[in-house]
Amino acid sequence: MLFSEVLGQSHIKKHLTYSADNGRIPHAQLFVGPEGSGILPMAIAYAQYILCGNTNEENNTGREACNLKFNNLSHPDLHFAFPVAVTDTVKNHPVSSKFLTEWRTFVKEQPYGNLFDWYKVLDIEKKQGQIGVDEAEDIVKKLSLKAYEGGYKVMIIWMADRMHNSAANKLLKLIEEPPNKTFFILIAEDEGQIIQTIRSRCQVLHFPPLAESVIAEALEVNGTDANKALKIAHQANGNFNKALDLIHQNSEDLVFEKWFVTWVRAAFRARGNKAVIHNLISWSEEVSTTNRETQKRFLLFCLDVFRQALLINYQASELTYIDFSADNFQLEKFAPFVHGNNILEITKELEDAIYHVGRNGNGKIIFTDLSIKLTRLLHVKE
Repeated sequence: MLFSEVLGQSHIKKHLTYSADNGRIPHAQLFVGPEGSGILPMAIAYAQYILCGNTNEENNTGREACNLKFNNLSHPDLHFAFPVAVTDTVKNHPVSSKFLTEWRTFVKEQPYGNLFDWYKVLDIEKKQGQIGVDEAEDIVKKLSLKAYEGGYKVMIIWMADRMHNSAANKLLKLIEEPPNKTFFILIAEDEGQIIQTIRSRCQVLHFPPLAESVIAEALEVNGTDANKALKIAHQANGNFNKALDLIHQNSEDLVFEKWFVTWVRAAFRARGNKAVIHNLISWSEEVSTTNRETQKRFLLFCLDVFRQALLINYQASELTYIDFSADNFQLEKFAPFVHGNNILEITKELEDAIYHVGRNGNGKIIFTDLSIKLTRLLHVKE
């Protein structure tokens, strides 16, 4: 993947090519950015730039073989690690090397895809993948070998924020003092989930969300009508993966909208009406039957909705991007119930719920408790 194939982020491309051209490549870098901002495609393009010596992408004469290997993600000195779990075919000690066929297909078809997209490829949506200690041992073995082509070696660790502490501790020394001409590129969406001892050993590079114009242009190139492309680019909020989902009308946000509308309407009616509490409990049961990754993503979606409702309430509608299509729900009418007197507590309760879901808490209890608290918080006076 060449830099020219990566959407936007021109200032980051310039920084990376400059560092490579001048022989100032940090031995460990941490790419941090929101979903759909292109951190994985950028890491692969950077690795290709280093390993293939693409100092001039317009003239790759003499480098065709190396670039061809990268097109298939089969270069012997390019290594990947990513979250995995046991499956029907890999029943014990799951490591990335056992899933390379699926990984290459995923990156080729969904280079801007998220973790849940990857779980769907592996058919492990109801599990929580991780980069475990077996993976760390595998990384140490791979990087102890000489480079196949006698030059650089690059290890890309995707979703490093899903690395288990035992694995992180095992890799500390290797990341701090890797073998000669060996480089680490760690990729994460949540920098705070990476232990400090790993972060301190990496040069951190933050990626912003993609500009609307960049997303709209990319959609137009793929055949989308210009006006539709602009609308979807605005709704995507810098997330190209979400923009593609919206184009194909398979965005999980459509399901999340229906859940949210059912939830808040029941929460409004529940005050002073004990019978409606049963509706909230039923709703909690429905959501809790989904996998934990879906539950967390729904709660993050709720955080976004409440924040945008607050923006509308405070006359900053131009900053909003969610366009509800479920059950005639209008965010403008909901907005007056989200204000300075309850937004902090609502945010805290949602973040607590995300934490407990991630720690394998009982989903029905978590969502029922959250629902009852929301009933109270939505009736707080401004």
